[in-house]
Amino acid sequence: MLSKKSILNICDLSTEEVLQVMETADSFTGISKREIKKVPTLRGKTVVNLFFELSTRTRTSFEVAAKRLSADMINFVASSSSLAKGESIMDTVRTILAMQVDLLVVRHSDSGAVKMVDDQIEIPVINAGDGKHQHPTQALLDLYAIRGRFGSFKGLKVAITGDFLNSRVARSDMALFKEMGMDVFLVAPSMLLPEDYSGLKVYSDLEDVLKDVDILYLLRMQFERQDKKFYPSVEEYNRFLSLNRERLKKMKKGSVVMHPGPVNRGIEISDEIMGKGKSPYENVLIEHQVTSGVAIRMALLYHILG
Repeated sequence: MLSKKSILNICDLSTEEVLQVMETADSFTGISKREIKKVPTLRGKTVVNLFFELSTRTRTSFEVAAKRLSADMINFVASSSSLAKGESIMDTVRTILAMQVDLLVVRHSDSGAVKMVDDQIEIPVINAGDGKHQHPTQALLDLYAIRGRFGSFKGLKVAITGDFLNSRVARSDMALFKEMGMDVFLVAPSMLLPEDYSGLKVYSDLEDVLKDVDILYLLRMQFERQDKKFYPSVEEYNRFLSLNRERLKKMKKGSVVMHPGPVNRGIEISDEIMGKGKSPYENVLIEHQVTSGVAIRMALLYHILG
């Protein structure tokens, strides 16, 4: 079991707990490959996806994870709730708690909103993304996907590139990757860098790191969170930060490409690399990250509720 009832920040988990969650995820990966993809582990438990912000991968992944563990899953949709009538977030939460649920998975567009909820209730909360702050389960699934490809972490070189300023994924990934012994580099212009990047080497051009890194992690441009234009044009972004086929060929043998999704085709990654049905390149792990997300979220639900 984990030392804390809620997972709000990736730093809530010790290194030992991170490895423990991944070992548990290994056993749940096998369940997802069965003909009947379900075990009775959390039968009788009720999990609520409390999403105040749009999501496909995270919300669906938690739903699949809960159902494969035989928990009952309720999906809350803010646009069709009493919030539209003026009800406060905490009144909405208290209404749901009155139905005797066991865990909330919360996503909100405001940084700190998930912690506010956790501070006022007794049942566990998992942060599914809060504003520009944290996305701990994304960091865990990213690490799990890396483990599946490389086996270990120490000494791996990771270049994270793109919109750090608005990315909760970047904040969680940087903290977790460094904790696990990886060398982390940032690739971004000054206007997209995070507030605190002390101790990290920064580049402004993807070409400067392609031949050296084991993992190229491309962040999504967070247009919906940008209150002003942070980059001159898509063409300028493509010139320095986008991954195309020519740049992919320059990466060292055995290296991989990752992205949290959804991908802005033609901005972070070229349409050619993404492919029509799936990427034609086996070192592009974007779909594998999604698969890893189900196993990791099953493991977290098990450790918190099991």
